[in-house]
Amino acid sequence: MHYQVERNHGCRVSDAWTYRGLKSAILENELLRIVVLVDKGADIYQFVHKPTDVDFMWRSPWGVRDPSKFTSTTADPASVWLDMYEGGWQTVLPGGGYPSSYRGADLGIHAEVNTMPWDCVIVEDTADRVSIRFSVRTYRTPLFFEKTLSLESGSSVLAIEEALVNEGEEPVDCVWGQHIAIGPPFLSGDCVIDLPGGRLLSHETEWDATNRLKPGFDGPWPWSDAKDAGEKIDLSKVPAHGDRIMDMSYITDMPDGWYAITNQRSQVGFGVVFPKELFRYLWYWQSFGGYGYPWWGRTYNVGLEPFTSYDNQGLEAAINNGTALRVEAGRRVEASLKAVAYTGAQRVRGIEANGSVVRGS
Repeated sequence: MHYQVERNHGCRVSDAWTYRGLKSAILENELLRIVVLVDKGADIYQFVHKPTDVDFMWRSPWGVRDPSKFTSTTADPASVWLDMYEGGWQTVLPGGGYPSSYRGADLGIHAEVNTMPWDCVIVEDTADRVSIRFSVRTYRTPLFFEKTLSLESGSSVLAIEEALVNEGEEPVDCVWGQHIAIGPPFLSGDCVIDLPGGRLLSHETEWDATNRLKPGFDGPWPWSDAKDAGEKIDLSKVPAHGDRIMDMSYITDMPDGWYAITNQRSQVGFGVVFPKELFRYLWYWQSFGGYGYPWWGRTYNVGLEPFTSYDNQGLEAAINNGTALRVEAGRRVEASLKAVAYTGAQRVRGIEANGSVVRGS
C-alpha cells in the first residue's frame, strides 16, 4: 500500500479521500482548493478561493449521491441524469444537452462520461506544483478521454489539459463541452459577465414559461430582444435572486476564447480561458428560479459552458445542423484550458492564455 508524504504547505494533492461513498481527489495550494468526484464523472465539485472563502460552483438542491446506492424511480433518460446532478463542473461527452440516439446507441442527457467512475493517477507532487490525471472510456462509443488538473504554488489558476481519442475503426461524431454551473453566495445581482464579444443566439423555441428572451433572436453580445416586444435585455448583467427567469442562449463567433464573471460588491471573480477554435459555442444557461420540476424554484445559477457544438438538443441535433465534432478513427484531439479566481470590482477586458486577468473600466 502506498502512502504519500502529507505536506501541510505549498501545493498538495491526494486521491485518498471518500465523499458520500465516492472516491474523491483534492488539489490545493495557498489560494485554491479543488475537490474532484473521481467516482462520479471526475466532476469538479468545489472550486474554492481560499482568501475570500468563496466556492464558485453551484450546488443542486439534492447534492451528491452515490449512483451505486441510489435507484432512480424512472427510466426517463433526462430524469435519471438529473437525479445524480450535484451541480459543479462536468465534462460532457459524447452528447451534449437532451437525450438523443446515435447510430443505434441511446444517449441520455449530457451523455455519458459524467455519470461514470474514472481512473486517476497523481503525476506530479511537489510543493511547487501538483498534477493529477483522470481518464475514462465510454461504453456506447469508442472514445477515450483524459484530463489533467494542475496547480502551481502561489497561483490562483487551475490548468486543465484534455485529450479525446477515437479508439474505433470508423469516424465518430460527438459533442464535447464543459458544463460549468456557477451559484450563490458568489452569484448575485451584483455580478457582471464579460466576454470579448460575439454573436448572441437565443434558443430557437420558447425554453420555459418564464422565458424573458425572444426565441430565435440573433444579434451582437450582450443585447437581446425580449419576448415582450419593444424591450432590450443586457445579458451581461445577472438578474437578482427571485426574478423567476429560465432562459437558454448561446454565444458564437467570439474573437477570443474567454469569459469572466465578477461580483462587484464582494470584489471577487471567476474566469475561464479556452480554445475558441474547438469550443466554438459558449452555452449560457440562465436558471434564476423558474417553476415546477426539477427545481421547484430552488435554483439560482448561471451556466457558462464552452462547447464544440450547438444547441442543447443532443448529438443528433448537432449532426443535423452541422456543428457536431467528427473525430476520425485513431485521431487525438487536445485542448488546454485555464480557470482562474481573481479579486477586484473592475470589469474584465481579457484573460490571457496563461490565466492572467486584464482589468479595465
